[in-house]
Amino acid sequence: MTVVHHPGDARIAHRQIPALLAAGHSVTYAAPFGAYRVPPPADVRPLDLPRAQGRSRLAAMRAARALVRAEAPAHDVVLLHDPELLLAVPRSLDTPVVWDVHEDTAAAVTLKSWLPAAVRPAAASGVRRLERRAERRVGILLAEDGYADRFAHDHPVVPNTTEVPAVVPEPGTDRVVYLGALTRARGALEMLELGRRLRGEVTVELLGPAAADIADQVRRAHEAGDVIAHGFVANDEAVHLLDGALAGLSLLHDEPNYRHSRPTKIIEYMAHGIPVITTPLPIAREIVEDAGSGTVVPFGDLDAVVDEVRALRTDQARRRALGAAGHAVALERYDWRTQGAAFVAALGAAASGGRR
Repeated sequence: MTVVHHPGDARIAHRQIPALLAAGHSVTYAAPFGAYRVPPPADVRPLDLPRAQGRSRLAAMRAARALVRAEAPAHDVVLLHDPELLLAVPRSLDTPVVWDVHEDTAAAVTLKSWLPAAVRPAAASGVRRLERRAERRVGILLAEDGYADRFAHDHPVVPNTTEVPAVVPEPGTDRVVYLGALTRARGALEMLELGRRLRGEVTVELLGPAAADIADQVRRAHEAGDVIAHGFVANDEAVHLLDGALAGLSLLHDEPNYRHSRPTKIIEYMAHGIPVITTPLPIAREIVEDAGSGTVVPFGDLDAVVDEVRALRTDQARRRALGAAGHAVALERYDWRTQGAAFVAALGAAASGGRR
């Protein structure tokens, strides 16, 4: 269940659901298909929910609560993907419930532009209390080891990795790519400026939806030819657009929500054999430097990004070496084909625990 994520969310729709189906399970997927104007997948039983967006969340929560009451008893386990859905689970529910923790929820609250800045600290504190109570009521599944210290007990960790192709093309020379949502905190405005500076040399391609507060700037940059903004692209299509790129960008800002998270985009760039250019968030730096798969640039230093793109463009041997090193490490450590089995086992363990 989700009322927040796009129904085509990579972790849910392109990793977890296929892993369950491949293991022989039946899946009901409750998501805001209508609100996002996307058709439901054919291999699941779809249930449409309203979308929780900005301050408009009450209708989605009411619908989700009613759906849980009606549908959960016919299922072996309920998997929640949004923290607010914890409030949709009745205390009387017998069906096992698991919350898939995608991010540092309290830290993420500080980035919500629809929340007044004055109330964000209180909201973050409230989220922490919700997490502690949730641990006593539902199972917890973590997408990062770094989230473990938020909880009193140990919980399964299934990292958000990707399927790694066995063979990938060499990096090219004519475009750099970014895969993910476009927000200020994720470096979207810097990438628009990067596109302007590199125009005529290297194309900057953006694969992901733009947040409402910067959507006009992204649209104008696209219309001016500074960048190619594809908008939302389903993950199974988007990853193929990484093939043959000069480099992949991860210019996230130094925000609490990012300090303990593994940027999935970095793994996806490595999986497709292209060099990574990343800011020095701790886990991002560790992955890239350990693999020898790219370059770490200072926060906010766009000159360093421009210089690195130009350097890679003129150094074919280095491009190839960085791309090949990243691909080899991704195959060894970050292939979802391995993590998918762990995910199915974790849900199986929750379901086999019986009725609560």
